[in-house]
Amino acid sequence: MIIALDGPAGAGKSTVARAVADRLNLTFLDTGAMYRGLTLAALQRGLDPLDEAACVQLANELELSFGEDGLVRIDGQAGEPDIRSATVTLTVSTVSAYRGVRDAVVSKQREIGLSVPGLVVEGRDTTTVVFPEAEYKFFLVASPTERARRRAAQEDREDEVDMILRDIERRDQLDTTRAHAPLRQAEDAILIDTDSRNIDSVVEEILACVGEPGATGSSDEASAGV
Repeated sequence: MIIALDGPAGAGKSTVARAVADRLNLTFLDTGAMYRGLTLAALQRGLDPLDEAACVQLANELELSFGEDGLVRIDGQAGEPDIRSATVTLTVSTVSAYRGVRDAVVSKQREIGLSVPGLVVEGRDTTTVVFPEAEYKFFLVASPTERARRRAAQEDREDEVDMILRDIERRDQLDTTRAHAPLRQAEDAILIDTDSRNIDSVVEEILACVGEPGATGSSDEASAGV
């Protein structure tokens, strides 16, 4: 079984996908963490993010895997929390836009998918490019303002919401207009608007679609925002 979640940055994909994977006892794959890991490695090695050839070569050579904790490892070394730094966030859209980079990383993602009996995967092209054959596809969205608010709360940067909002809008522009594998909703993906919804309600909606025994819809219990 492959359950794939797409959507823009900050729509809640990672949080929801992790919860769904836990409920169904499936492997969770954070594709965005792999691109962040590659970007971090490029910066640490002094590569110019605008040097496409160098970034593509690194993408082919770099080992990107996941530990038992579900967190990305870069050539065997822990990637968290460094892959979440502001510098990586500002650079990852540039590095991940190169066709050769995406081809290399997508190949690694598919290898992971083939190595496990079941997968919940999230990213920005998982339903259209990485796993177009996924049995279940969902496209999560939220307003830019709501996504900026969530990211600020997650990173303890409530005084920088405006800055985060500008970055999210910049990333949306880059992700939706890149020449190779742009962010878009697959025709057979179910659209879920996560604005003003808690994690539990979105998770339960997905589980109801998948058919988990006992999943009957939105949870009545409050939880932190998606």
